[in-house]
Amino acid sequence: MIDLRSDTVTKPTPAMRDAIANAEVGDDVFGEDPTVRALENEVAALLGKEAALFVTSGTMSNQLAIALQTRPGDEVVVGDGAHVVFYESGAGAALSGVQFAVAGRHGTFGVEEMIERIHATAYYCPRTSLVCVENTHNRSGGRVFPHREVLAVTEAARARGLGVHLDGARLWNASVATGLTVAELAAPFDTVSVCFSKGLGAPVGSALVTTRANVERARRLRKMWGGGMRQAGILAAGALHALRHHRARLADDHANAKRFAEALAGVAGLVVDVGTVETNIVNVDVDGDALAAAVSARARELGLLLNPTGPRRLRAVMHLDVPEGGALRGAALLAEARRLAEGSER
Repeated sequence: MIDLRSDTVTKPTPAMRDAIANAEVGDDVFGEDPTVRALENEVAALLGKEAALFVTSGTMSNQLAIALQTRPGDEVVVGDGAHVVFYESGAGAALSGVQFAVAGRHGTFGVEEMIERIHATAYYCPRTSLVCVENTHNRSGGRVFPHREVLAVTEAARARGLGVHLDGARLWNASVATGLTVAELAAPFDTVSVCFSKGLGAPVGSALVTTRANVERARRLRKMWGGGMRQAGILAAGALHALRHHRARLADDHANAKRFAEALAGVAGLVVDVGTVETNIVNVDVDGDALAAAVSARARELGLLLNPTGPRRLRAVMHLDVPEGGALRGAALLAEARRLAEGSER
């Protein structure tokens, strides 16, 4: 079975399992887990920030960042299809009492588009307090938010007294794709969320990276939300191994995504924009009457797993567990699944 549903489906490598099994641990609620401390210090240094907080998920790190920089009733400017809106179970409203204003299209936005979404200061309007950028952008197919636009947007936001947060779950991919360091990509932001369990292949974990003062405030919120962990070094060891050993190989995932997209270009009933494939995610649109769910079901029967993300859209994600030749084999299986689904609809 070739599993292209997400880069979260990976299994720990033997070397990662060894690191986990031999991790030095302590009680992290007491601040005594040396492996957690090592991970937090290393990721903070990589991103050029003062401190980091290890958390269970990207959802938690994003929501901590929102809670730190907003008040109930505030509004947060986000890109179209933002993860913090669509894939975090309504946490922004439930935990921080915020609402969202969408700027731009396909995940990115410019200064003018952001400004259009900032409310007036009249007391009867929601107070815009935060701008969130997602890089790479999940829903748009792993697109990189252009760095020139990032710099312009964050500068304009700060000039208006707004906080700026980076949902950098796949920031590692953006770095490999652009040649910019993760520190350069993170520099314009007050808070940054990075994930270890997506492209890097760790079994669990993300980090909120920001100032020391913010981390201490977030540590209290993490405990309040049930995210305090005890001997968390077992988890941090997997993340630390991934951080040290799996970043450079992300270029292989990007190459596989391009191969997959190119192999599907011109296949009847499937539409792929090869030019938009920038990192490890490929969006495939199903043309005609055979909907994405039907094609996905046929693909599963043939030995390919991939998720529908809309009535006519499928998403394929490359990762370290895709076997050699798996991208081209997966493309062939998807083409066959589309043919079979078309036949069943007649």
